[in-house]
Amino acid sequence: MRTPVETPLQGRENVRRLARENAASLAELSRLIGRNAAYLQQFVTRGSPRALESNDRQRLAEFFGVPETMLLTGHERDRVGSGEGGRTGPPARWIEIPRIPLEASAGPGALGSDETAHDSFRMSRQWMRDSGLDGAELSAIRVEGDSMHPLLRSGDEIFVDRNRRTGEGVFVVRIGEALHVKQVQARGGGRLALVSVNPSYEAIELAGEDVEVIGRVVWKGGRI
Repeated sequence: MRTPVETPLQGRENVRRLARENAASLAELSRLIGRNAAYLQQFVTRGSPRALESNDRQRLAEFFGVPETMLLTGHERDRVGSGEGGRTGPPARWIEIPRIPLEASAGPGALGSDETAHDSFRMSRQWMRDSGLDGAELSAIRVEGDSMHPLLRSGDEIFVDRNRRTGEGVFVVRIGEALHVKQVQARGGGRLALVSVNPSYEAIELAGEDVEVIGRVVWKGGRI
């Protein structure tokens, strides 16, 4: 997801532009912040509401990865610039973790394609801190296959921290166009071993340059 440089454009124009650059519809973004599907369309095209509420701005700013000030309308910028209010509100209590419509195969390999978020998990900042995930760049994807069973089951959702790409552990990796979730172990000569938990699957050993490490798996969830 790109992080645009802040511009003097007013909030409505920035919402429209950021939605386009992130391949997200205004209806999807409206639902993301808990509003009806037409909410942001009316804000952008009709100026109704005149300004976004603080919580809505915070959620959208987190999703886009931009300063909240980019979503202020003109009269709000003037008020903040003159010293009135001075703050855009307390830090958001929640963080939206995008769900990517990809499957990381715990089996033969899933083809990576659309990496545009279609949904999100909403997690509290306190939970993130308690889980040691402050500063993590998380995406949620689905596990497909049984090679990581019983650690990961087919259908589980996993959080992948794209900021953690080194060391040993369970990672999502790309080999060619296929995504896999495997235990990654270093071998001599710059080679990596991709190891399954299920003993029915043999380890795969490859040159390090043939494996793109997407991120480390730091959380899992699924149906009982």
